[in-house]
Amino acid sequence: MASDATIAKLEMEELDQHVQSRSHWQRAMYQLSHDYLTLLALGVVVLLTLLAIFAPQISTYVTGYRFDEENLSRTFSPPSYEHALGTDEQGRDHLTRLIWGGQVSLGIAFFASILSLTIGVTLGLFTGYYGGIVDDVMMWFITTLNSIPSLFLLLIISSVLGPSPVNLILVLGFLGWTGTMRLVRGETFTLREREFIVAARAMGASNARIMASHILPNIISIVIITLAIDIGVLILVESGLSFLGFGIPSFIPSWGNMLTNAQAYFQRAPHLVVMPGLLITITVLCLYVIGDGLRDAFDPTVND
Repeated sequence: MASDATIAKLEMEELDQHVQSRSHWQRAMYQLSHDYLTLLALGVVVLLTLLAIFAPQISTYVTGYRFDEENLSRTFSPPSYEHALGTDEQGRDHLTRLIWGGQVSLGIAFFASILSLTIGVTLGLFTGYYGGIVDDVMMWFITTLNSIPSLFLLLIISSVLGPSPVNLILVLGFLGWTGTMRLVRGETFTLREREFIVAARAMGASNARIMASHILPNIISIVIITLAIDIGVLILVESGLSFLGFGIPSFIPSWGNMLTNAQAYFQRAPHLVVMPGLLITITVLCLYVIGDGLRDAFDPTVND
């Protein structure tokens, strides 16, 4: 009996040591794998992304319509077997345009967030590591930039460059990095005087190597969380700009301009308003849930 208790105790101690020996990333993945709400939200976003990526194949082999294919004899058709989600004011298949609109909206949000994240992380590492006059100049620039209303800047630049997906990516990317830069700068401040950074500096590691190999890996979890949240925010920004007429041209479907165009026909064809708004809401909500789940998974106080 005593031997069985001793064996069980040793097994528990070995299990505890195994759990404690897991790395931060392993603990985060374990936490994330048991967060079913985050996994559900991730599944929804992946499904919508796959539909957007394969929009040409779906429109060719599934719906059978091009996104710009008009049929003026079937305008404002309700959902039917031939048109699963009905048609719009020009007789275009609404389901096909929603799928293509997802490709545009998600593509703009993803690439713009990648661009803004790259700028923000690079400048945040640089200013946080060097500090001093570099940090003072950069913070002065950010404070000045943030003092100008964001919507005002977006409208001016969008009107100057003209409405197109590429221009919108550039505008959103080059104006949306300040929050990420502040976050990375603060984390770099806390890391640059840690023992492992001092040791790397004493061993002769260059500043670029320290930032790339020692500081950046320690803030990568924050970067991932920021990316998930930024994509959701930029989907809303693109929708708002399209609603004001400074986003994507109306002949290119996006969830934002589809919602804008449908507002004039709400009483006659409510399905034209409901579906783009519902997709925007579901996508943004899922991205926020993913960001919140990632934050909990990478928070050591939660994992421990």
